[in-house]
Amino acid sequence: MNFEKFVEDIKINNWNVFGVEVYVDGKLLHSYGDTIDTRYPIYSATKTITSIAVGIAVDEGKLDINKSVLDYLPSNVVNSMPEKQVEIYKNITTKDLLTMSVSGYPFRPEGESWLVNALNYPVSLNGEFSYSNISAYLAGVVASCAVGEDLYQYLDRKLFEPLGIIKPTYERCPDGYFYGASMMELTVHELSKIGLLLYDNGIYEGKRILSEEYVREATSIQQMNREGGYGYFIWKYRNGYSINGKWKQKCYVLPNEKIMATYLSHIEDELPELKESMERNILGL
Repeated sequence: MNFEKFVEDIKINNWNVFGVEVYVDGKLLHSYGDTIDTRYPIYSATKTITSIAVGIAVDEGKLDINKSVLDYLPSNVVNSMPEKQVEIYKNITTKDLLTMSVSGYPFRPEGESWLVNALNYPVSLNGEFSYSNISAYLAGVVASCAVGEDLYQYLDRKLFEPLGIIKPTYERCPDGYFYGASMMELTVHELSKIGLLLYDNGIYEGKRILSEEYVREATSIQQMNREGGYGYFIWKYRNGYSINGKWKQKCYVLPNEKIMATYLSHIEDELPELKESMERNILGL
C-alpha cells in the first residue's frame, strides 16, 4: 500500500477531495485531510443508512421485506390511491424497493405530497434495475410506518448514538418523513463508521446493531446491473461492496483483503483517475 502516493495524486491533480481514511483489519491506518471536523453532503450514501434502518426493523420483527408495501403504508394514503395503482402495489415489496427493481419512477419525488406523488407513477416489475431516489424514499416511509416511529428518531437511537454519530444533518419531505434517499451530511470518519459496521457483519465496537444475516443479504448481489450488481442500497464492488454518493462520496469495503477506504469529495465529472489511483495505491490492483 502506498497511501502517500494516493495523497500526492490528489494534490498534484487538484482533485476536490476533502478527506480520506484507510482501515486495515478494522483499524484506522491512514488518514488525510478533513476527516473529523466538517460534515459534507453524502448524497446517495444516505440510501445505505436507510437500508440499515430497514434491517434493524427486520431484525426486530417489525418489518417483512417480502410483504407488499401496502401492508405498511398509511391507510388513508392507500385508500386514496386509484384502483389500478393499488393493484400494482399489491405486488411491490420493500425488497423490490431496496434492490431498485421497480421501473417507471422518475429520479426524485416532487409536489406538495411526495408520498402521494410517488405512489401515482405507472410503475412495473419487469426484472430490470431501475435507479431512483423514489425507491429509497418509499423504503424509508415503509420502515417508519413499520416501527411506528419517526425514522430519523429511530435511527438516532438504534444507529447513530451507538456509533457515536451526534445528530447528523438530514432533510425531510413535505409530508414530514425522513428523506431516505439523499440530503444527509457526515464527516469522513462518520461514514467510515457506517462502513465498519457492515465490515464487522453488523457489530460496532463489540455491540450487535444489525444482524449478520441482513448484512450478508444487503451486501450481496440481489439485482444485476451494468456496474456488476446491487444489494440493498449497496453496490457490488469487486469481491466486496461499496457505499456510493453522487459526486464521489465513497466507502469501499473489501472484507477478504481486510481493507476499507473512505473518502468524501465533490467532483461532478467522471474522473476515473481518482478511483484508479485509489485502486492502484491503496488496494494494490
